[in-house]
Amino acid sequence: MAGEASLASQRRLVEALCDPARYPHPVGTVELIETHISFVLLAGAFAYKIKKAVDLGFVDYLSLERRRFFCVEELRLNARLAPALYLEVCAIGRSAAEPCFGEEGEAIEYAVKMRRFEQSDLFEGALADGRLKPVLIEALARRLAAFHAEAGRTPPGTDFGRPDVVWTQVGSCLAALKKQPGIDPSRLKALDAWCRGENERCREALARRKADGFIRECHGDLHLGNLVLHGGEALAFDGIEFNASLRWIDVISDLAFAVMDFAAHGRADLGWRLLDAWLEEGGDFASLELLRFYQVYRALVRAEVACLRGASPEAYLDCAEALSVPAKPFLLITHGFSASGKSRLARALVSRLGAIRLRSDVERKRAAGLAPLARSGSSPDSGLYTEEATQQAYRRLRALAEFALAQGYPVIVDAACLKTWQRRLFFDLAREKDLPFAILDCQAPAGDLRQRLAARARRGRDASEATLEVLAGQREGAEAFDDAEMRCVLVADTGGRSDALDAVLVRQIAERVKAF
Repeated sequence: MAGEASLASQRRLVEALCDPARYPHPVGTVELIETHISFVLLAGAFAYKIKKAVDLGFVDYLSLERRRFFCVEELRLNARLAPALYLEVCAIGRSAAEPCFGEEGEAIEYAVKMRRFEQSDLFEGALADGRLKPVLIEALARRLAAFHAEAGRTPPGTDFGRPDVVWTQVGSCLAALKKQPGIDPSRLKALDAWCRGENERCREALARRKADGFIRECHGDLHLGNLVLHGGEALAFDGIEFNASLRWIDVISDLAFAVMDFAAHGRADLGWRLLDAWLEEGGDFASLELLRFYQVYRALVRAEVACLRGASPEAYLDCAEALSVPAKPFLLITHGFSASGKSRLARALVSRLGAIRLRSDVERKRAAGLAPLARSGSSPDSGLYTEEATQQAYRRLRALAEFALAQGYPVIVDAACLKTWQRRLFFDLAREKDLPFAILDCQAPAGDLRQRLAARARRGRDASEATLEVLAGQREGAEAFDDAEMRCVLVADTGGRSDALDAVLVRQIAERVKAF
């Protein structure tokens, strides 16, 4: 009863706050958005979020003190990823009928004050009207990778991220869906069986991830409705503050939410682009062992939320079923001189084919403790580019490729592969695993290569450190394909093309790869 009385009082307060005169800044009209856990008042240039006096089990905002605490938590947590949006916690004074912001005396309610944005700028809207360009997705991925790297590690002795705790969350979601009318029980039975099987398969990996420190204070609710275009950037907001166990999670569980939601919205290509850039920035390839499990779980979470909102869960159930079926693995390696378009083409194919990309320039630096865009200061045949370092780099690429393939993912190795021994590492791997294999031979005129190298050096935004001297050495030392390799070659003429590779070329190559 106390909760009902508090909620009724809140509704009177919110009704009063729909009066533009109640705000300490210019307001034309006030728009109210109500969710199952909050009231959001859009007033002028700002939005005020008031937490509902409810206890839904997974969230308890019944007392004013709890609402104040979680307002402060929301500000703290979300300022990490969206400081431009989250401004302050405001006290509301006087009475529900005559409220006033910042009134001295006892507060009757609290609100999180945010900078307002257009609802059409949410990713769901921006996706529909074509404003979500790959460059924005890649920038978001780098921001998320940095955020995940810096996020607080789970305190010693806590239950967060333990395999049984993870399963409790997945199992609770499935149990909630089973109570919903209108969902085919056979679908949920099949998904339940798949989740149980994957949970058993992944138990050691789940425990290892916790032991290795990958359970961190994440966003927790990283779907497209909580991503927005603001000030020319893609920002994540509305992270979970109300339940610590839903945000103290594996970083791959956090990212898997967004990757899944792109797929659920019919743009799996952007999800792969997000994953590709996140992996390149952070190098957490070990997380691939859990990616599919967490994607299916996240699809089930959104299906449950849809039911709570009275919407259809079918799209997310369809997505969960589709994600539970692994793609047909294959191994594709690039071949070509520096600036021949290997990385541009490989990146485009990641989106088109749904694959994991391994880039030699990045992994070579990562092994030396350098960021992808860091300059090593190495000259040709020294530092990072000695014969020994090159052998180590290619062996690492092979090991990563083998691991990713074992998880059921197609792999694209983005490397020059100018030597026979380098190509043989992957040729033999594909033969051992009985997987389709292809060599993508990127070719461009010498003049184009020189121009691209010069332009790349001016921009300074590429992991490659190749120079004209390196190019000359590559031409001199390149080894021709043997007969077995020639049967695997797909030629890509990248001459005269801009950074935005011709879509026809990408489509043609993708169709040939899919025809393996």
